[in-house]
Amino acid sequence: MRMCTICALKDGHPGITLGDDGVCSLCKLDIAGDLVENFAYTKRVFEEFTRSGPNPHGEHDCLFMYSGGKDSTYMLDKFVNEYGKRVLSYTFDVPFESAHAADNIRLARERIPATFVLDSDDDTIKKMMREVFNRPAAKPGKYLDEKLPCVSCRSFFVIRAILYAFRHKIPYIALCADPQQILTMESDAREVIRGFYRAFGARLTDEFFRGEVEQLLFADEADIPKIVFPFIAMRYAYDPDRIVAELKAKGLYASSPMETHCTLFPLLNYYAFKNWDCMFYKLNAATQRRAVHRDETYDRSTFSIAFPPGADLPRIEERMKRVVMEIAEGRGDPTEHERELIGIFRELEAPEEAARFVAHEFLGMRDVAAELDIAL
Repeated sequence: MRMCTICALKDGHPGITLGDDGVCSLCKLDIAGDLVENFAYTKRVFEEFTRSGPNPHGEHDCLFMYSGGKDSTYMLDKFVNEYGKRVLSYTFDVPFESAHAADNIRLARERIPATFVLDSDDDTIKKMMREVFNRPAAKPGKYLDEKLPCVSCRSFFVIRAILYAFRHKIPYIALCADPQQILTMESDAREVIRGFYRAFGARLTDEFFRGEVEQLLFADEADIPKIVFPFIAMRYAYDPDRIVAELKAKGLYASSPMETHCTLFPLLNYYAFKNWDCMFYKLNAATQRRAVHRDETYDRSTFSIAFPPGADLPRIEERMKRVVMEIAEGRGDPTEHERELIGIFRELEAPEEAARFVAHEFLGMRDVAAELDIAL
């Protein structure tokens, strides 16, 4: 199969075309116009938020979407203790969250003076994920289709947060996507909802949100919460390694970024391999290779997952595909699978403990799928 000579995306990757010169449409910046417009909007909203005074309609200036990961922990601390914002820390209790993220949330509750709220709806989000994983993928696919389960899950709890902020008259919602994720995120609250309607249709959307989201589509503009993306607005100041070091020095972070993962990560890779012949983080890896191609001294500052410059990504991808599909099909030796997975993640420079942690999650993939009634 042909692949881009710059970033190694394969011909047939959803939403990507490969030219006669062997360079893909992403490397040619075919989406540059949309990207620049999105960056400009997010920067404008962030500056408006930082200048804004206390919310005159309620006791909280923003709803902060807190996951327990390094980025949201770092910025929650900054919003409260540096910006002086009255923050409602909103965590949607995703039933697929790892224990490490829960530990980080506990540390934040002990040390950061914000109002903490926990929301949940296990049955609905599980039903939505069954729908995504079990329905056939629509070929040839659109950009980000290989990440559809992850994007759908995130959209679900973002909409829950939008509804919460709307009900409680909170004017801003902070979402700590890293700068690369602007390619996967909608900046406008209404567009998040419209995108969900497009993905799931009116019947399922109304069922998942009990008919509440329609009122947001027709509400006055001034009543719709604005989404703030602080890391995207501050993209050149984003330094994941510094963030982790500062958090650990403050006692606010007790894991590695590789460990703070959704427990569906193995299934997300299975979905991407099965339907699109790529690993889940292929776009992330391609972005880094593209950046290095433009500037060999490129310093990672726009994305949280780093790939070693010398890593043989096509070979790593094929090794991971073999192991993931064997586990999904109930074939092969689990001990060998574990050894190979640890080797892959160590090659990607994950610490030994983190590599073992993630490998163990891959070995449990069939149990997680059975619990969710996902067909492998």
